[in-house]
Amino acid sequence: MPDHWPEVNPEKPTAIDIFAGCGGLSFGLKKAGFQNLLAVEWDVSCCETFKENISPRVLQCAIQEVDTFPSCDILVGGPPCQGFSNLGERVPNDPRRQLWLHFLRAVRDANPLIFIMENVPPLLKSAEYQEIYKQARKLDYDVEDRILNAADYGTPQRRKRAFVIGSRIGKPAFPKPTHRNPDESPTFENKDLSVWKTVRDAIGDLSPIPDEKNWHIGRNPTEKSLRRYSYIPLGGNRWDLPIELMPECWKRKTKGGTDLFGRLWWDKPSVTIRTEFYKPEKGRYLHPVENRPITHREAARLQGFDDDFKFIGKRIEVGIQIGNSVPPPLAYQIGLAVIKEIRKSKRKKVTSEQMKRESVYV
Repeated sequence: MPDHWPEVNPEKPTAIDIFAGCGGLSFGLKKAGFQNLLAVEWDVSCCETFKENISPRVLQCAIQEVDTFPSCDILVGGPPCQGFSNLGERVPNDPRRQLWLHFLRAVRDANPLIFIMENVPPLLKSAEYQEIYKQARKLDYDVEDRILNAADYGTPQRRKRAFVIGSRIGKPAFPKPTHRNPDESPTFENKDLSVWKTVRDAIGDLSPIPDEKNWHIGRNPTEKSLRRYSYIPLGGNRWDLPIELMPECWKRKTKGGTDLFGRLWWDKPSVTIRTEFYKPEKGRYLHPVENRPITHREAARLQGFDDDFKFIGKRIEVGIQIGNSVPPPLAYQIGLAVIKEIRKSKRKKVTSEQMKRESVYV
């Protein structure tokens, strides 16, 4: 690794993040008490954002170019999910489906106490996941998987992702929810939890008019687009458009998702924020009351990013950074759960070594 990188603190647990993106997962882990030992990401703008907010210890390259990985306490990463995603046709021979092999190579090299793989839920039903599980077990990891909803962990967004946790120090630790769905009757276990955060909670204080500051920027819609936006009520979608304003392809396609050209609700979490959230034709991305799509800053807040998190890149690049991120509030809760287990394991190891030394003199 480069000599000019800053030294790591030997007292803090270390993390390696591969397929790091702009660092949403690492940002949450950092808040939970981890320090970044190494991040690997091929995209230049993502690397610059990661360096600005988390650590300069970043390799800008393809994962295949990394010869070996140093030892660490936790290794995390989300191999590109397009090969597994339900969005569009899944291609069995998509080379991106093979990048998990490099994730496991990193696990073998670094031998972390814990690894975490994040991906879309269809991963868990794939043949690749069966192989991931089998290979991780051969490396002496206990492996468990769960689908977590970011809304349950303080993110103002309904975003479900699969998390696979492997542990060499006991049963894999998943975080307990910090928030609950207000539309469901509370249970004994969750009755004291706060209800889900909403779009209003996240963006209600922002200027209704984009001002170009801190990525509060929007598109320049055509007059026809503005007319279309004006017909969509709160919670509405493309079917609220008058026939003369409906694109021909939508007229022919009478079935399909109800989120296309949809308007967000104020008092619910947002739908999943994806990379083209600034295009309402891609999903439910119209502002609750303004006749425009949400801005980059609004999307970042709906992902749980603090306003002082600095994105670096062009508009499209930053949109991709925001949409592909693990929401930091969810990453933080995961980090708290696993760092507790790592510290417990290290305390046990120190105690055991002390007892061995003392027994020599008995």
